[in-house]
Amino acid sequence: MFIRDAFPLSFSWSSPLKQKKLLAVASAGGHWVQLLRMRPAFEFLSLHWISTSPGVASQVDHEEFTSVRDANMWDKPGLVLMAIQIAWRVLLYRPDIVVTTGAAPGYFAIVFARLLGAKTIWIDSIANAEEMSLAGKKARRWATHWITQWPELSGDDGPTYIGSVL
Repeated sequence: MFIRDAFPLSFSWSSPLKQKKLLAVASAGGHWVQLLRMRPAFEFLSLHWISTSPGVASQVDHEEFTSVRDANMWDKPGLVLMAIQIAWRVLLYRPDIVVTTGAAPGYFAIVFARLLGAKTIWIDSIANAEEMSLAGKKARRWATHWITQWPELSGDDGPTYIGSVL
């Protein structure tokens, strides 16, 4: 799984990983599906999931899961509420690492976690083949690792390409 390849830049995957806390965040739908495909890479971490649909909780078995409000840039009050919900979860969970495939909930998780000193990884959706998503562009400032799933979008000034989760 390519996600492990991103980490030698900052810390080792060797033991004791059980103490490392990972917060995995994604909007429901395609972002969530892509995040779930990375699940084997998270097997040695204490894991908490966040998404915008309570219905996806069953897909993460008995692992910790939180649902937050779904909102987008056209729903400013909803975004504020989502940001507050994410900030609260980040403060309670205090993750060492945040991984997200987007969109808005992932952006807020990266911002708040980075302010607390966590490592953060933004993996832009595979659907963004021509340019990084709006949330992905905004996340660049906050992400420890800014990743695209398209080699054509990577570069010295752009995101890193490591592979695809498809």
